[in-house]
Amino acid sequence: MSEDSPRAAAFKPKKSVALSGTPAGNTAICTVGHSGNDLHYRGYDIRDLAAHCEFEEVAHLLVHGALPNEMELAEYKTRLRPLRSLPAAVKQALELLPPTTHPMDVLRSGVSVLGCMMPEGPEHGEAGARAIADTLLASMSSMLLYWHHYARNGRRIEVEAFNDTIAAHFLHLLHGEEPGPEWTRAMQTSLILYAEHEFNASTFTARVIAGTGSDLYSAIAGAIGR
Repeated sequence: MSEDSPRAAAFKPKKSVALSGTPAGNTAICTVGHSGNDLHYRGYDIRDLAAHCEFEEVAHLLVHGALPNEMELAEYKTRLRPLRSLPAAVKQALELLPPTTHPMDVLRSGVSVLGCMMPEGPEHGEAGARAIADTLLASMSSMLLYWHHYARNGRRIEVEAFNDTIAAHFLHLLHGEEPGPEWTRAMQTSLILYAEHEFNASTFTARVIAGTGSDLYSAIAGAIGR
C-alpha cells in the first residue's frame, strides 16, 4: 500500500487510553490545583502554613494527622531531638561514599543502612510507621551533613546539636555555628513548601513499594531514588 493511498492517509496509530481516568489511589494528605494554582496539606493552605508555622508543626500535621497545639509541639520537638543521633554503622557506611555522590543518593543509602540497624517490626502497625517517619525526619540532616563534612574535609562531626528545630539543626551542622533567626525562618519555609505535593513521582514510587508489602525504609529509599 503506497503512502499516497486513501487507506494510508486515514490510518492513525491507536492512542492507548485504557487507564485514562483510573485513580492511582486516594490521599487525605495533600491536594493540588483544586481551585487553580493551590496546594493544601490536610485542608490547610500552604501559604498560611509557610507564613505562620514551623516545619515541626507541618510534619506533625502530615505524619500524625493534626496541627499540634503549643504543648503538643513542644513535646514533639522534645521527642525528635534524640532521634538525630546516628548508629555507628550508619556513619561508617556514609564514610565509604565518595565526595562525588549526589546528596539524594547519600540520603537513600543512609535510609537503607538505618533500616538494617533499626528494622521495622513484623507487625509494627500505624504507630510503628509514624515512629519510623519521625526518626527519618530527625536524622536525615545528620546523615547528609555527616557525609558532607567527612567527604569534603575528613571530619567526623557530632550530629547531636540540640537546636530547637530541624531547620536550625541542619544549618548548625552545615556551618558549624548557631544560625540566625532569618536563616532559620528561610529554611523552615523551604522545608514546609517541599514537604508534600500529592502524587508526584516519588510519592507514587513509595506507595507502590509499600503496596507490595515491603517495609517503610524500602519505600522511602525508593522514593528518594526516584
